[in-house]
Amino acid sequence: MVKKKNILWSLVALLLAVLTVLAVFAQSGSISPGQLVRQLKGASKPWLLLAVLCMLGFIFFEGEAVLAIVRHVGYPQRHARGFVYSAADVYFSAITPSATGGQPASAFFMIRDGIPAAVATAALLLNLVAYTLAIVTVGLGMLILFPAAFLRFELPARLLVGIGFVVLIILAVMFYGLLMKGHLLHGIGIRIILLLHRIHLIRHPEKTLKKWNHTVEEYSVCVKMISGSGHLLLRVYLLNLLQRLSQVTITVMLYFSVGGSRRFWTDVWAVQTFSQMGSYCVPIPGGMGVADYLMLNGFSGFLDAGAASSLALLGRGLLFYVCVLVSGITVAVGYLCAKKRK
Repeated sequence: MVKKKNILWSLVALLLAVLTVLAVFAQSGSISPGQLVRQLKGASKPWLLLAVLCMLGFIFFEGEAVLAIVRHVGYPQRHARGFVYSAADVYFSAITPSATGGQPASAFFMIRDGIPAAVATAALLLNLVAYTLAIVTVGLGMLILFPAAFLRFELPARLLVGIGFVVLIILAVMFYGLLMKGHLLHGIGIRIILLLHRIHLIRHPEKTLKKWNHTVEEYSVCVKMISGSGHLLLRVYLLNLLQRLSQVTITVMLYFSVGGSRRFWTDVWAVQTFSQMGSYCVPIPGGMGVADYLMLNGFSGFLDAGAASSLALLGRGLLFYVCVLVSGITVAVGYLCAKKRK
């Protein structure tokens, strides 16, 4: 059943991606798929390589942040497994509604590697808090340093960015509440177990409740160990900051690869950041449609229609679509290798 749902949402995500790309081509009216391919073939290979490295850095740094947490509480894992945990988050976030599948997928791989569910939950929640704070930090930094790039957006686009910013603040507070208030997580788990019992998916809720109580006790101990280490919290935040900077720098590298002027590289950087923030205003995987609209709208403020469209397509292509493809392959290989090793 779960596999069928994943296939269904993968098809939905693919359809959204195709429609979004077609919409960008239609909006530009001055660039064709063939022209885009020729532009990519003639691009500077060193800059393209840097763009790819930034894309891989986006996956790598999240994995390193999660590894830092689980290692701190006594569960060392290899760097390759951290990359798999992060790739699972990226891939399943992209194919599930409201990106709900990312964290459970990461937890699945962590638990398979012998990390207790309580530790995996605490590590992923802490990383979510740091991840959200990193997005807000970079966004505020860009707004302070390059306000002109934000003001070039049209009013509807600025509103989307503002709504996305508010959503991120709310999410950060929610994640922090779940992380530090174990009783909230405990209560949510009890309600879910009782609901499953009512619809006859769990026959003996007493056993499940007992296991859940034990898990929450382990979780509370883990959170105390984590929250008591300022050095760890700072390291996790900085790793997430590097992850965020890696992501928003991808389009800058692509901009230089196709001969972009140094005059506007900071504008490209800022527009990419604001576009990623604004994509959180809607519960669509990867902000498909919204992020593309914001990038096109922002780039049109200082580039001609053709250049803005091609940069938006190239940026989203590597930043999201290729990244999701690489993550999917990593998840498949990671699953098979872990199964063989077990």
